[in-house]
Amino acid sequence: MKLKHLILSLLFAFGALTTTVQASGGHEAAAAPAAQTQEAEKVYEEKSIGGLIVSFFQTTGLNAIVNPKEGVKNGAGEEISLFAQSWGRVIMFAIIFLLFYLAIAKGFEPLLLLPIAFGGLLANIPIANMTGPHGMLGIIYNMGIANEFFPLLIFMGVGAMTDFGPLLSNPKTALLGGAAQFGIFGSLVGAAALSQYTGIVDFTLKQSAAISIIGGADGPTSIFIASALAPELLGAIAVAAYSYMALVPVIQPPIMRALTNPEERKIVMKTTRKVNPLEKLIFPLVVIMMIALILPDAAPLMGAFALGNFAKESGVVDRLSNEMQNSLINIVTIFLGLGVGSKLQSDTFLVAESLGIMVIGLLAFSAGTAAGVLMGRLMNRFSKEQINPLIGAAGVSAVPMAARVVSKVGSEEKPGNILLMHAMGPNVAGVIGSAVAAGVLLSIFK
Repeated sequence: MKLKHLILSLLFAFGALTTTVQASGGHEAAAAPAAQTQEAEKVYEEKSIGGLIVSFFQTTGLNAIVNPKEGVKNGAGEEISLFAQSWGRVIMFAIIFLLFYLAIAKGFEPLLLLPIAFGGLLANIPIANMTGPHGMLGIIYNMGIANEFFPLLIFMGVGAMTDFGPLLSNPKTALLGGAAQFGIFGSLVGAAALSQYTGIVDFTLKQSAAISIIGGADGPTSIFIASALAPELLGAIAVAAYSYMALVPVIQPPIMRALTNPEERKIVMKTTRKVNPLEKLIFPLVVIMMIALILPDAAPLMGAFALGNFAKESGVVDRLSNEMQNSLINIVTIFLGLGVGSKLQSDTFLVAESLGIMVIGLLAFSAGTAAGVLMGRLMNRFSKEQINPLIGAAGVSAVPMAARVVSKVGSEEKPGNILLMHAMGPNVAGVIGSAVAAGVLLSIFK
């Protein structure tokens, strides 16, 4: 019995000790937050009304702009200079309001310029850090621009809206679209030469290639290439590309008039033949097969483009085609614009390289226009049927604005001379040409 009592006593003592230890640990765990709360309460100091107002002011964006601090970082975790925090933001706000003016009052590519500008406005709000990985703009950027997905969806919608009839009815106009791509490769050489021999700018070969694609006046392709080759320059390249697309009616006519004489501008072209629907249906498949065999690196852009066009021309999936032309492209345009705008932060945009991009982009665009017009003159000289050289300017791929500008200049020179459908041939050829040029650049830098 004594032994039994001893064992029971030991078990009871062990149980009591365990319970005490657990209770002690629980009290300590519960005491920790309480201690932290007490510490937090201890840190807080009662403030007067004036002190509260001062404390509130220190959390405002106005204070962040007026009193910049060392060590402030952007969404990518990089330190922002004092200038970028203060005057840089003020300058960017002015630039963004200018973009709003151009989009709303002047109608310059408002569908893209407006969301891009608004994204830039949000990106430059201090403290909010909306471009960070968990910020709204950062999420949008990583969702479809960093992985080059949004430009492909845009290309799909453009394909669904494109009619290849004018090109198929007069296939030789494809040469004009090809000639206009000279601006891309010419500016690539120019940017590389400037970086190597002058020291005015310091672009790598990849960055030069990404900038040169602006010469194609193709916004989605510019974004696609910039994301792949030089994402750090994406904001400046996208703004330059869409700005020059919007300025087609301003930039192109003087070049067109300077390189042609009045007699050439008055040329009336013959009506082209009517294209069989089967030709339109087969054409995107032929393009894809050529891409598959010759330039697979252009497959993402051309694949999306051909899918949209094939769906349209098949005539059996009108619902899908309509969605590509309307809802899909509209939704993606919103996200694409905001995502590109996120790269308009003062610390990344207000640098010498951005000015260099704008200048090189303008030269590339002008060179592309000039090359198309000169090719038009050459073809007119050796062709049996007369070709108005003005339609060569439409080869820069800004669809359909470049074709409309050509028609406007032609009708100003000779009232009643409608060149729109003739210019659409090189215009859609320019879309293909810029996508092919993008594939060539990607294949070079593999």
